[in-house]
This record gives sequence, C-alpha cells and structure tokens, in this order.
Amino acid sequence: MWRFPVPATEASVPLTRHAVRDRLLAQGLAGVRYQELVDDLLLIVSELVGNAVTHAAELSPEVVTELSVGQASVRVSVEDGDPYHPKALANDTGRTGGRGLLLVKSVTLQAGGVCDVERRGESGKVIWASLPVPPEPAP
Repeated sequence: MWRFPVPATEASVPLTRHAVRDRLLAQGLAGVRYQELVDDLLLIVSELVGNAVTHAAELSPEVVTELSVGQASVRVSVEDGDPYHPKALANDTGRTGGRGLLLVKSVTLQAGGVCDVERRGESGKVIWASLPVPPEPAP
C-alpha cells in the first residue's frame, strides 16, 4: 500500500496525478497493455482529489491518496476529513459541475471495476475505485 498525503489545495491535483502515474509505472504498469488502465486511474485520481480539494478543504486540510497494485486489480482511494457522503448526481446538462463522481463511477464500471464511498471514523470518508488489470495477451 502506497500513501501520498497532500495539502487540500488546487496544486495538489496535478501533483497527485503525476505521483500516482510515476508509482504505477514503477510497479510495472507500463506499455500499451496497461495504457487504458493507467489513463482511467489517472482520470479517477484527478476527479477524486479535485472533489476533495473543492468540497472538503474547509474541514480537511489534508487529502490522502492510497494506491494498491495487485496481480488482478489496482485500487486507488482518496480520503479526506469531511464527513459529507457524496452521491453521484444525474447528468444535468444545465449544470457546469457536479458530475465528477458520476464520471468516476462510469469510468470504473466501463473498465469492469467497482467503486464506493465509505465513512472513516467520526469525521471523514474515503472514496475508492478498483479496476481489473488486463490479462496477459494470448501467445
């Protein structure tokens, strides 16, 4: 399990995305076989950290991203200290925001993965997504 704590500021979104990308590559998820998986995970991280920075910074001065790379799946989670339990909003074309969690759920399901929101202690939550690792190509 790899943990990456950052301050709840806008600058932490690209910082976290780059750190996660570097960690995924260091774990051997490089090359064409893993490109879609890595792209999906980076989109998910950007959305989740961005949401935490935008909506939880007042109650959570720090956002923690965790990454776990296994044989069959990769799990990424973002934890903050705000107890609000977000829900994916319907796709409302009249709104300019509020669809980040909907996007995360959609990307996760399209990849064959799962995601959820869980409470952490008295105050705080973790939002996570687990995506399958593509199988080895047939010889």
